[in-house]
Amino acid sequence: MRKEIRFSGFGGQGIILAGVILGRAASLYAGKEAVQTQSYGPEARGGASKSEVVISESEIDFPKVIQPDILVSMSQPAFDKYGYDLKENAKVIIDRDLVNLPEGYEEKYEVYKVPFTEIANKEVGLGIVANIVMLGALTKLAGLVSKEEVEKALLDSIPKGTEKKNLMAFEKGYDYL
Repeated sequence: MRKEIRFSGFGGQGIILAGVILGRAASLYAGKEAVQTQSYGPEARGGASKSEVVISESEIDFPKVIQPDILVSMSQPAFDKYGYDLKENAKVIIDRDLVNLPEGYEEKYEVYKVPFTEIANKEVGLGIVANIVMLGALTKLAGLVSKEEVEKALLDSIPKGTEKKNLMAFEKGYDYL
């Protein structure tokens, strides 16, 4: 089992942190092999960025994502840049308020539209945790690692004092799907 996940968004949305948390959950808590890589433009904040994670039950001999099984996109420019070259019937999760899909896209892939940013702002009261809302939805949808494993990795990866809001955001995303 080799699963490839591509997170995409704009710099500052926590796309890379989400990939790090998922990779940590898989490798440290689920006992799987995992590799996380990242890429962002020179704009860092505001430019398209991506974080990719490969999760496998066996040794990973090539650390890069070739054709994602799962795409997450949290901005239109990132979707336009990274939203293609997916496996047939890949799962695609987008921020429904920030990404518009081209005609015919939903016929090719299993698409989930989740209001990550809206949930973070209105239900958690903190917009910067939209990436954690997204991670909750992805965790439930993908089934690659357990909810508890991701929660442990999340708590390892966030600043002290932010645990309550981040766990709330994760729960809201997990419960959305």
